[in-house]
Amino acid sequence: MSPVETRSRTAAWFPGPAPEDGPAPARLVCIPYAGGTASLFREWQRRLGPEVEVVSVQLPGRGLRLREQPYTASAALVPDLASALVEAGLCRDYALFGHSMGALLAYEVACELRERGEQEPFHLYVSGSRAPHLYGTREDHLLSDEELRALVSDLGGLERDRAVDTAYFERRLPVLRADLRVCETYRWRPRRPLRCPMTAFSASRDVLASAGQTEAWRDYTSGSFLRRHFQGDHFFLNDGPTRERLLRSLSDELAGAGADLPARVAGSQSAHARREAPWTS
Repeated sequence: MSPVETRSRTAAWFPGPAPEDGPAPARLVCIPYAGGTASLFREWQRRLGPEVEVVSVQLPGRGLRLREQPYTASAALVPDLASALVEAGLCRDYALFGHSMGALLAYEVACELRERGEQEPFHLYVSGSRAPHLYGTREDHLLSDEELRALVSDLGGLERDRAVDTAYFERRLPVLRADLRVCETYRWRPRRPLRCPMTAFSASRDVLASAGQTEAWRDYTSGSFLRRHFQGDHFFLNDGPTRERLLRSLSDELAGAGADLPARVAGSQSAHARREAPWTS
């Protein structure tokens, strides 16, 4: 593949515009939930301000990548996404955010980058997701179309207009099934915890990721861990006051991140040295 082709393929993963005023002190790489697109994070740049560059991930099979086959296994998706991040030069001064499937991918990508000798994220944000070792208990990708639509509706992922919902859902159905298969065939393997601090977001009515299942992320970092609990269903980040609370929390934590990065890295390394890892790679 030529350098031009490589750059084109890499750019497809991150469709957002480059910052108008040059690179921000820190960047937040955002990975959507199953069936979601990069447009989920369209308003986040404005809300988080100029100190943070929001990089939205577009997975194959949606948006401008509609003609590409979606992945059906994390074993292929994770290294390809990690390679795209490296080739795009996005693996310095960065945090990772993921919701549901996106949280699982964010964790796996962080581990993959560490294994390649790349810098860990300075912070990992996991939202609406049980801890990785708790995956592999569902088979929603095998449901009928109507059963799957009912599930998404019950989780709060559809609006009230059934005609609009049906058209929207049918367009997303193939990629949703593929993404669910990524999650449901995933099998966690023991590795030492990440060094970076972690924040986990849970919601009161999220039947896919209870407070306890979200709390189980605590053992995946040797750095600090914070769990924030909101009112809402599985798709609490989509709109409404709960999304505002989530963005306000992210804004508060990321404020001044660029200036604090050297201290964050040194602190996470020191914490790792003081704590004996319970898992080995």
